[in-house]
This record gives sequence, structure tokens and C-alpha cells, in this order.
Amino acid sequence: MTASAAERVMISSPADLGPDLIAAVAGGTVRAGLAPGLLAALAENRAAVLAALDGDQPVYGVNTGMGALAGVRLDAGAQTRHQNTLMAGRSVGSAPWLSRARARALLAVRLRDLLHPAAGASPELCSNVAALLDADVIPAIPARGSGAAGEIIPLAHAGAALIGIGQVLDEAGRAADAGPALETAGLRPYSFGAKEGVAFLEGVPGLTGLAVLSARAARTLIDQVTAVVAAEHVVARASRDPWHPAFAAADPELRSVLDTLRGPGGPAVPGALQAPVSFRVSAPALAVALRAAGELEAAIGRALDGVTDSPAFLEGRFVGSAGFAGTDLVAAAGTLTAALVHLAELGVARLHRLLDADVTGLTRQLSDTPGVHAGMVAVHKRAAGVAHRLRRFAGAALIGPVETSAGQEDVQSFGFEAAECLDEVISGLRDVLACEILALHQASLLGASAAAPAAGITGLTGDAGLAEFAGVAGLAGLAGRLPASTRDRPFGRDLDVIIQILETG
Repeated sequence: MTASAAERVMISSPADLGPDLIAAVAGGTVRAGLAPGLLAALAENRAAVLAALDGDQPVYGVNTGMGALAGVRLDAGAQTRHQNTLMAGRSVGSAPWLSRARARALLAVRLRDLLHPAAGASPELCSNVAALLDADVIPAIPARGSGAAGEIIPLAHAGAALIGIGQVLDEAGRAADAGPALETAGLRPYSFGAKEGVAFLEGVPGLTGLAVLSARAARTLIDQVTAVVAAEHVVARASRDPWHPAFAAADPELRSVLDTLRGPGGPAVPGALQAPVSFRVSAPALAVALRAAGELEAAIGRALDGVTDSPAFLEGRFVGSAGFAGTDLVAAAGTLTAALVHLAELGVARLHRLLDADVTGLTRQLSDTPGVHAGMVAVHKRAAGVAHRLRRFAGAALIGPVETSAGQEDVQSFGFEAAECLDEVISGLRDVLACEILALHQASLLGASAAAPAAGITGLTGDAGLAEFAGVAGLAGLAGRLPASTRDRPFGRDLDVIIQILETG
């Protein structure tokens, strides 16, 4: 289900709140409401949950403690307070906070999870979460330090804001008391009913929501890298032999990349029998990244459709689960992270080749006056430094369990850490790509051929320049934004312009 900007969408079933709508809600361009029929179904399911709780059977986190204290039974008074108390004692995080868009993505996925019958949530709880999003009252949710089996710490912060004892983000992104913010928005603090606090703390809505945003950003970035690779082949006079369609016979992602790289144009005249390896292997690396993005999207779909509550209300009884672990998403995010790091490394290598006069036939270091002006050599050094930094984020977040909760939680999937690594690498690859685009611009001004129909290239700065990548999101906006000069200048300012255009897509 998709919605246009400023449209109010009524959700009739949990499936309506899919990745597209989650991204739109995160961006604040869509407001989501709950249809009357869905609210009625929630009320009916909630009645069944309350009936199942009416007895002396122990139910984890409802009439017992949690973690290593699950053997402690709660009396009636403690049970009444327990669901709210769960939020207070677990709100141990602090800045840096998730951005507003990322926190909204978490809330959107949390709403999707609570709509599932297994959560046993009331229509009132779901309506209150939707109201937070609608009023743009966004909890201050810590971006780091979630060393639990699941996302208990960040979700406790979201729940504490909902009940009025936590914090929300002000317009400057700083944490402020939730109570006054709720009152200003015309909202009343919510009080969690039986089992609702436990349901709010379970699952991986944070990692799921962050993955939705990152998968979309990665798709855009991979398309942009593909366009840049095509342009670099022109400047480097690289052979198009590695783009032969036969090489993709058993690989649909590679076939898609090669079709894009070849485009409608004829073959370029190579400057050497064999191009540098970084050019020859770029297409397979792009295919790997595309496949990894698809795997993350598939894992997102499984997370949205799966049962993440524990205990889950299934077939009239409460069943413990492992849906809070997020193992599938963490593994998929790590695979995409590694693939994007590799693209950054290849970008640095291709950029270095563009500084070689023997490869391009242009001046050394793409300097208009070698020895007087440095050209692109320091731009390449920046790219190398960024790529080196990205390597530290390629470590698998699944590795490295630490015992907590007196041994009750002896393994963590570290989902927020996996999301942070992916986000850092997306930003870093964008930085490296900006360095490559600036070098292409410099090369075109120094006389590289602009006759590149295969890359869909026209002009970056009027009649001169090589990089308005027609039809590629986020690159057409470069036209006229960079100086038509090859002389040394503070190139970092140019890179900032390119990065902003790449990021906004």
C-alpha cells in the first residue's frame, strides 16, 4: 500500500502498513489512521486475551517478573503497576538519539506489530501509538547501548514517552520532558494494560524500521554508483569486454547491472587490451550489492509478517518465542554492509586509476598544471581515508555475545549496532562516490570525451563537464552546481554539494 504526500491512509489490516507506507510515515509525508473494522477486531482479540489472563497460570512479564526474576510472582497490586514500571527501570539510555525519521520508523513498525493478534494489544494502545505519530510527538530513543536480547532499552524509552514519564525530541532534536509535550499536542498519557507493556518491549521494530530506510537508501546509492562506473569507463578508456551479456547468463542481478552499463550506445574504443581489475570487477560487485539489498528487503518482509511477541498469544494460550532476537535482519544487514564497503574500496581504486595519465590520456593527477596545482590527488586521499574507516563497520554484529541478566540473557543479536554499521557505510560510500564524481567533472573539463551515450551523460556545467547522469535519481541536480574551473580550490565545498544531491536523491 502506498500513499501520496500529505494523504491520510486508513489501515484496515496489519499488512497495509508495509515498507512503503512505513517509509512514508517515517518521512512525515503520510498520516496513518486505524479503520473501524480493524479497531473492532483488536477489541475482540483483546477480550480473548483478558479472558486467558483471568486465572492463576503464570504468564511471563504479566504476573511474574522478567529475565532472571521470572520466578517471582506478582500480587494483584504489583500487577496493576507492573506494565508501566517495566518502562521506567529499563529507560537507561541517553544521547545520541535516533533522528526523528528513524524514531518515527520504529513507531510505525511497533504499531504494525501491535496490530498482530499475537501481541494481544488493545485498540486504545494502538490508537495512542498512531496518535503520537499523527501529532509528531516523537520519543527520544537512544541510538546506542542496546545490550539486551532484543530492543528492550530503546523500546522502554518509547514506552516511557507514551505514558508521560519519558522524553521526546524537541524541534532541535534535543530531549525534553514528554508530559508537557503530550499536553501541548492535546494528548493524554497512556497507561499500559495487562500484558501491553511486555508486548511493547518485545520484538525488533527499531531494527526493522531502520532497515526499511537503509534498504531504500542503499538501492538509490547502488543505482548512482552504477552510473558513475559507466562514466569512469569512458574517462579511463576501459574495455567493455567484461560487460558481455554472456557473463550474466545465470545471474539476474548481474544481467540488470550490465544492461544498465551497456545502455543504448555502441562500444567504446579501449585504451588498453585489459582495463584495471577495479574496473573489470565493478559490475559483479554491484550485482552482489543488489542481491544483498534484496536479501535485506526479504528479511524485512519476514520480520513484518512474523510473530515477534514473547509471550505471544497463540491459539488461546501464551507461548514464549525467540522473535525478539532479530537474527535474520542482523545477518542480512551485515551482508549488505560488507557489500557496500567493497563498493567503496573499488571506488577508491578506480579513482586512483583516473589520476594516471597512462590510463586516461589526460594530465597527471587530473591537474591542469601538474606540479603547480595538485588536481585530484588530495580528493583521492580523502576517499582512501573514508574507505579505511568503513572497514571497521564490516564486522558481523551477530558475533560477540555477552551474558546479562544473571545469565538469563546469554546471547544478543545487537540489532541497533547492525543498523548503525549499515548507516555509517551508506554515508561513507556516498562520500567516496562524491569524490569520484568530482574527478569525473575535472576530467571532462580537461578534455575527456563527453560522447558517452552508454552512460547517459550530458553536461554538468553547461557545455563543459561530464556528469549530469540523465535519468539517475539525485545526479541530474548537479547541473550548474560545480565551478567550470580546473584550478585548485577548496574542493571540500564541491564535495559537500555533491553529497547533498546524492543524499536527497
